Amino acid sequence: MSNRRDRPYQQMKPLDILFGESQAVAEIVAIESICLPSQQPRRYFDPQAMQELVESVRQHGILQPMLVRSRADNKYELVAGERRYRAAKVVGLTEVPVVIRELSDQEAMQLSLIENLCREDLNPVEETEGILQLLALHLNSDIIDVTSLLYRMKNAADKQDESRHNVMPNSEAQVVEEVFTSLGLMTWESFIKNRLPLLNLSDDVLTALREGKIAYTKAKVIARIKDETVRQELLAVAIAENLSLTQIQSRIKAISSTSDPDERKERVEGTMRRVKQAKVWENQQKWSRLETLLAQIEELLVQE
Repeated sequence: MSNRRDRPYQQMKPLDILFGESQAVAEIVAIESICLPSQQPRRYFDPQAMQELVESVRQHGILQPMLVRSRADNKYELVAGERRYRAAKVVGLTEVPVVIRELSDQEAMQLSLIENLCREDLNPVEETEGILQLLALHLNSDIIDVTSLLYRMKNAADKQDESRHNVMPNSEAQVVEEVFTSLGLMTWESFIKNRLPLLNLSDDVLTALREGKIAYTKAKVIARIKDETVRQELLAVAIAENLSLTQIQSRIKAISSTSDPDERKERVEGTMRRVKQAKVWENQQKWSRLETLLAQIEELLVQE
């Protein structure tokens, strides 16, 4: 291609796994020849961090090449390095360093997802979505089916109370195990317990979490408030005053104590429905805890 010059790029250090070799040779190509992919794992860019990168690129240029793949129209599709690409566009660079690899659609998406999951500033929502996308790619499935598979694995583990290797001995479960092992971020059990619930948060809380304004442990607690106005007010205060988890829980407790009797009744009935649906009595460990709570409730009713 006439619009690139071949030359080694000595500054490249991180993400060698993406480039396939530690001594990959970068090439200089026209930035106008690079196109963004139709599907991109990253959705949110922190404005402050982005501005800092722009200033760095303005002073020092692109210190790490982007990863691209060739297209049939003599252009390149960006695989990894979108922040650097955007910063270069803002600064007005006409040429940028890239490593070119021949990749299939699936390989390109996988590498893009891996790069996104390797980010230091990755928030829990993006991490959760990225892992689900990576699992869907490996399982050749969609995210809904992947989520269903994860919950089936968890239910089997809870029911059998055995090691996860004996829970669901099939190829899909093995793929899930392998993906989480290769990422080294968390176990699939931890992912189901602590991360999947994040995607069910209300939009206001989810947005704050995605933008890194609040920790996910705090977000999950605030999201339990059903009254939208009350929830949004507490969310705003929690962010502005950087409330601790304990402080947030105390405020929610104070709010709950003044709730309407009808809301209290609905909460009790809703909890009982969930207990029946979950068939807690079939799980010995959960039943032992519930039995203690039931005894306390029965004692309370007798006192009344």
